[in-house]
Amino acid sequence: MNALISILPVALLFVLMLGFKVSGYKSALITLAATAALTLWTAPSMGIIPEKFASDSVYSLVGWSLVEGTLKAVFPILLIILMAIYSYNVLVESKAIEVIKSQFSSFTDDRGVLVLMMVWGFGGLLEGMAGFGTAVAIPAAILIGLGFKPMFSALVALLGNTVATGFGAVGVPVITLCNEISPGGVASSQTLCEVSTFAVLQLAPLFILIPFIILVLTDRKAWMKNLCLAVWVGGVSLAVQLACATFLGAETPAIIGSIAAILAIIVYSRCFLPRKKKPADAKHFTMSETLRAWSVYILILVFILVSGALCPPVNNFLKSHLVTSVPLPVIGSTFKFGWISNAALMLFLGSIIGGAIQGLSFKKLATVMAQTVINLRFTVVTIVCLISLASVMNYSGMIAALAAGLVAVSGSFYPFFAPLIGAIGTFVTGSDTSSNILFGKLQANVAGQLGMTGSTTVCGFSGYESDWLAAANSAGATGGKMISPQSIAIATAACDMKGADDAILRKAIPYSILYIALCGLIVWLAA
Repeated sequence: MNALISILPVALLFVLMLGFKVSGYKSALITLAATAALTLWTAPSMGIIPEKFASDSVYSLVGWSLVEGTLKAVFPILLIILMAIYSYNVLVESKAIEVIKSQFSSFTDDRGVLVLMMVWGFGGLLEGMAGFGTAVAIPAAILIGLGFKPMFSALVALLGNTVATGFGAVGVPVITLCNEISPGGVASSQTLCEVSTFAVLQLAPLFILIPFIILVLTDRKAWMKNLCLAVWVGGVSLAVQLACATFLGAETPAIIGSIAAILAIIVYSRCFLPRKKKPADAKHFTMSETLRAWSVYILILVFILVSGALCPPVNNFLKSHLVTSVPLPVIGSTFKFGWISNAALMLFLGSIIGGAIQGLSFKKLATVMAQTVINLRFTVVTIVCLISLASVMNYSGMIAALAAGLVAVSGSFYPFFAPLIGAIGTFVTGSDTSSNILFGKLQANVAGQLGMTGSTTVCGFSGYESDWLAAANSAGATGGKMISPQSIAIATAACDMKGADDAILRKAIPYSILYIALCGLIVWLAA
């Protein structure tokens, strides 16, 4: 009964968006209000509120949950989304996007290769470096600039932003998961490598299936070419990510794997596709013009790499300076935000400096920023409401009750449903990292209940059985990312499709179900 009541907020969000076609921000606002009311009226009598909060006022619990949700939504998620879209708008204003579009379109006449390069290669690289919506917002916006339809651009960007999200933002989701399941809250390098490897293995077929689906959506007639290209690019991505996960841990699989995918696409194009014949009047860009046009993205890449985990001295300095801590009474947590260590600042610096290099005045850059903020006003409401919703469900015990209900119903078949729990966490929170925080420890505890306490070997890679089940949470979470209302809100903002959240969700759901079911089958068979 507790699980059935706890699933009502998720069901309400689906019904509003799919059944009644209510816009994303209105659906999120209504669902948040309904969830807060449900918590205030029923949670105490249901007995699902965690014991450590039992003596506190339920009104205070809900209130501080909303405060935490709002802080998490703004710092850094909304800031990163804002800066990611701002970086694209700067390119539009400076006309540099025309150079980039021309270079992409001159790369090949093959639309499938072009789309795969953008959402799987470039998008995966953005996810690996920054995460938090950049890999949806920027590729989708560029695809529209290249002449693709908004709905198509949004859908393929969401599909492409799946496999890489487990290792997004320089491995934060998997690192967080490993810390959650490790004694003392600090994971060893061995645990990081084992869980990272298991996560890649669980996603192995999807490295080929997702590129294939993206190619088929782009060109439904060229099945054999689509299959060959998907196997080649997906196989290279899988091999490189598996090697990085096994030997280096969680920080580099998405970054290096995406660079390898880009190189694989270039090799395929040079070897198997006819050279594009350039018109006599085709524009030729000098190295200086090319560097100027790409300066925004080049600077963003440099800033993110230098400030990230790949450069420990810089990373440690940034993380230890100008950090704001906000204590949150009742819920007993402390919200922290690093003003100089977050990806939003790197996106902002890259956009401002790159925009100046491209000839924009600071007044024009400020005007573009103001326009970007105004255009994102509905996205702000949507994401604040959804993160707050996740916070209320978490502290009221609803998410734990929902997961426990699934465990009770599934029994020995639980490993098949383990990725589904991770997907639910991402659907509600919009974040693979948040899903791992919510359910990572639960997955490890269930492994103990199922007797999965020894070591295991999967495809020649060894590790603990509990790590295999914990990794399933992150693998499933990547599938939930595709249909997360937050991701869809980012896509609608980037593609200027206000009010189309429900239409995008309907198109993405079948692919997400297939994705999560395939993950579940792999996890269950190995378990």
